[in-house]
Amino acid sequence: MSDLANIGQSRDASRAWSAKLVTVFPGTSSPYLVLESSARRFPLADALSWAVGRGEGCAVMLDSRSVSRLHALIQKKDDGDFCLVDLGSRNGSFVNSKRVSVPQVLKDADRLTFGDQELVFRRPPNSSITVPAVGTGTRNDPTTALHTHSLTTIAVVDIRDFTPLARTVSEALLSQAIGTWFLRVGQIVQRHGSWAQKYIGDAVMAVWVHDETARVGADLLRALQAVSEINTTTGELHQTLPLPHPLKVGAGINTGSAIVGGSEYTALGDTVNAAFRLETATKSLGMGVALGERTYSELHLAGMSPFVERQVTMKGYENPSIAWAISFEDLQKFLRGLAGGVHR
Repeated sequence: MSDLANIGQSRDASRAWSAKLVTVFPGTSSPYLVLESSARRFPLADALSWAVGRGEGCAVMLDSRSVSRLHALIQKKDDGDFCLVDLGSRNGSFVNSKRVSVPQVLKDADRLTFGDQELVFRRPPNSSITVPAVGTGTRNDPTTALHTHSLTTIAVVDIRDFTPLARTVSEALLSQAIGTWFLRVGQIVQRHGSWAQKYIGDAVMAVWVHDETARVGADLLRALQAVSEINTTTGELHQTLPLPHPLKVGAGINTGSAIVGGSEYTALGDTVNAAFRLETATKSLGMGVALGERTYSELHLAGMSPFVERQVTMKGYENPSIAWAISFEDLQKFLRGLAGGVHR
């Protein structure tokens, strides 16, 4: 299965969770796209992003040469709204006959055009309603979404100096750059086992759920490898797009208990908040990556560690916190050393 088919979500359906149940009423109340020429429907549910294009694996696959292989991206925002991002397609993306150059929030009955393909965005009233479950339920009850406290690792990667960049390039180029970055980052973190991803402005949050305590260290190395690859692919983006300079990123990685699950495949809690604060701290530390204490300790590094211990003040936290920081260059060397058995 293509990575694009699962952008924004991946999960192990067999995981046995001790869960809080929330009722989700499925069916026609969920938002969807309908292709006017055939009345075919593309549901916008059970994920946070959907790729539009004629390429195999696109969630919204359109059979037309006028549509680019990766044409556009539809994203679900934190507030529940849906927006359309054009990915620099040859023939453009249009909402109600107006070309999309920056992410465009969609409204019910908006007409979307990709090449010669026309679709209508439908968002029925009361879509995605959730209410607390009552009683034990039966097979005829509405589908339930699961929430549980799990040991997780949260990685937050943010594009550095994004605001100045937005002032110096066209809206079309900015939209193309962000859309392309989201897709590439999503593919990277999914390849390295991320359970879920969330796209937030100029940042991406990836979640690893640790099902087996003995494998936490191995999962963390996959998260570090993903962050390293994101840094590399971000720095190469200007080679395919006319950006004024190579883009840079910062990353915060934190491990701890978080509430995971639900219909949006996301994570919540202090572990998540701290990951965002650690990413912010990389700027003052002058480093590319900052790890929380639990993350660092779970690596069980022997001998000389390439990470440096720093005390950081994080917004919303009364006392200073300990972070373990590293540059992207040293992180890459560290990971190469592991591949060669140097740090084992």
